[in-house]
Amino acid sequence: MNSSKMTNCDRKNADIVRQHTIQLLPITIAGIEAVNANSNISFGRHTHEQFGIGLMDSGGQKSLSGRGHVEAKAGDIITVNPGEVHDGTPLEGPRAWRMLYFDTEIINRCFSDISDGKFASGEFALPVSTNACMAGIFNQLYEAINSSNGDAERLAADEAMLVMTKALAHMPRPQMKMPFKGVLLARERIDDAPGSDTSLSELAAIAGLGQFAFLRAFARYSGMTPHAYLLQRRLSLVRKLIRGGTNLVDAAIASGFSDQSHMTRMFVRSYGYTPGLYAKQISGI
Repeated sequence: MNSSKMTNCDRKNADIVRQHTIQLLPITIAGIEAVNANSNISFGRHTHEQFGIGLMDSGGQKSLSGRGHVEAKAGDIITVNPGEVHDGTPLEGPRAWRMLYFDTEIINRCFSDISDGKFASGEFALPVSTNACMAGIFNQLYEAINSSNGDAERLAADEAMLVMTKALAHMPRPQMKMPFKGVLLARERIDDAPGSDTSLSELAAIAGLGQFAFLRAFARYSGMTPHAYLLQRRLSLVRKLIRGGTNLVDAAIASGFSDQSHMTRMFVRSYGYTPGLYAKQISGI
C-alpha cells in the first residue's frame, strides 16, 4: 500500500504489534499449575477443568464470566470455576496477569475444611474482586507455591490456600434450574466419548428435539454451542492424555482432532500456549 494513501485507521492498525508471552512455571505440588502471562491478544470462549485464581498485574481486560460481562484492571483478583465458560479481551494494549489452577479435589478439600465438613464443594462467587487485601493474599499464595521445595514452604502454601479460598468461597452452590432431560443425555454423549464423531442430528435425536430447538436449549444451558462444547471436551482429553505420557500426535488422533496442527490451533486459542509447551512443563523439562 502507498503510505501516502494510508488512512488513519490503516496507520492505527499498522501500529498494533502482537504481544503474547505465556510462561508455565514448574510446580512440585501435584494438582496445581502456575501461569505467568503478558498478552494483547483476545481469547475465545473456553473452559478449564480446574478452579482458577489469578491477579491482574498491569493493564486490564473485559470478559464474559459465569456472572455476565466483567472488567478487571491492575490489582484485581480474577477467578474461574471448573466448566465455567469465559473469554478475555484486552481493554487497552497488553495486560499482564498470573494464574494458579487447582484440581477440583484440592479446592473442594478447602471448602470442606472452612465449612467444618458441612459442604464438600462450592464455587467462587466473584469473577473479579478489587479487594487490595486479597491481592496481597494471592501474592503470598503464589510465592509459597512457586517456592514449595520443603515442608515449611508447603505449610505456607496450604495456609495461604485456605485463607484465599475462604475469602472467595460461596457455599452452598445455588440450585441451578435443570434443563430438559434430553439435553443432559446429549451432553453425556459428548462427555463419555469426546474423541468420537457425532453430529447435530444425532445429538438432537438423543435429546428428543428438533435440531434448532436442541441447539438453542444446549447453548442456553451450557453457555456454548454443542460444537464448541465438544471442542472443549476434546481439549480436556488432550491435556489428560499428555499428563499420562501420550505423545502429541497420538493425543490429537485419540481426542478426535484431524491432525496435530488442528489440535495445536485449538489448544492455543483456548489456553494461549501450545500443547508442546504443556507437555514440557508436565515432564519437568
